[in-house]
Amino acid sequence: MTLQDTPLAPAAPRPSFAPLSARPLSERYGFGASGLGTLTWNIPDDVAQTILEEAFAGGFRYFDTSPLYGHGLSELRLGRFLRGLDRRDFLLSTKVGRYLVAPRPGEPVDRGQWVAPLNLKPVLDYGYDATMRALEQSVNRLGISSIDIVYIHDLDRRNLGSDFDRHYARAIEGAYRALDDLRRSGDVKAIGAGINEADVAADLISDCDLDCLMLAGRYTLLEQGALERFLPLAARKGVDLVVAGVFNSGILVKGPVAGAHYDYEAAPPAIIRKAEELVRVCREFGVSLPAAAVQFPLGHPCVRTVVVGMSRVKSVTENLAWMREPIPDAFWRRLKEHGLLAETTPTPLDGA
Repeated sequence: MTLQDTPLAPAAPRPSFAPLSARPLSERYGFGASGLGTLTWNIPDDVAQTILEEAFAGGFRYFDTSPLYGHGLSELRLGRFLRGLDRRDFLLSTKVGRYLVAPRPGEPVDRGQWVAPLNLKPVLDYGYDATMRALEQSVNRLGISSIDIVYIHDLDRRNLGSDFDRHYARAIEGAYRALDDLRRSGDVKAIGAGINEADVAADLISDCDLDCLMLAGRYTLLEQGALERFLPLAARKGVDLVVAGVFNSGILVKGPVAGAHYDYEAAPPAIIRKAEELVRVCREFGVSLPAAAVQFPLGHPCVRTVVVGMSRVKSVTENLAWMREPIPDAFWRRLKEHGLLAETTPTPLDGA
């Protein structure tokens, strides 16, 4: 499988997708390997292997990871699986922005979201040399010399706070220049950024020549702010979009129940109310809320792939069912009639 065979290949904007039902799952959905790094629980090696085997058997051909995920553990586990496959049969991406070092004896290491990461310490650095170092480490952990796509990771205000401007400037002068050099030399096929904020995503594709951008949580059934500036700009520049975080931290899977989370925090009342309205429309049409959430972004002509994370074997089966669940055209129209989507919001109905 070459990059040109995948939904992430750079291409001129086009009026609409081919019918979604006619496109194979491998061209619509990708496997996000954050869970393999013990994001939600201390997943054993054999369970991680089984998840990957089931995902590949189910049709996943694009796999995304990062040094941050389990402080290298996700890359180790993913690489072990992928090395047993024909290299032409999958697409692989990882990220830069952090390299890993061994902590000093007795030095505490912030585990962040990871339950049982490797005993390595991430060092945040968007410089040129640091980017090359991070990617070299990733290649060693993965055991795969050819990386298809490399993203600049977490270059947004949520993660960087008051240091955002400094890190952004360093990334443009360092990480982007390093990845552009690797792209020009043919060492990587495509470069992009993995971002949590639509305004930063728009700035990045304005300031850099990126092939694709992974946007997490900002283009979902609950939130379409990316339509205001980022997506029109991406369409003009021919930048492909990979959508992640489509369940908004779980509320679009579990629904508006007690303790529901949105954007990594307790869901605010306005989000709970909107989720309740979405559930009512889903019940009217016999559509499951997660199916609507995972299929919605693909209606936009810039969106080539939706990436979903899975850390339990049953999650593979569930996600595959949601991805393949038939959703009637009238469902998308009803969402607009109820004001849950703006009238101009593209939907899978429009891409049919």
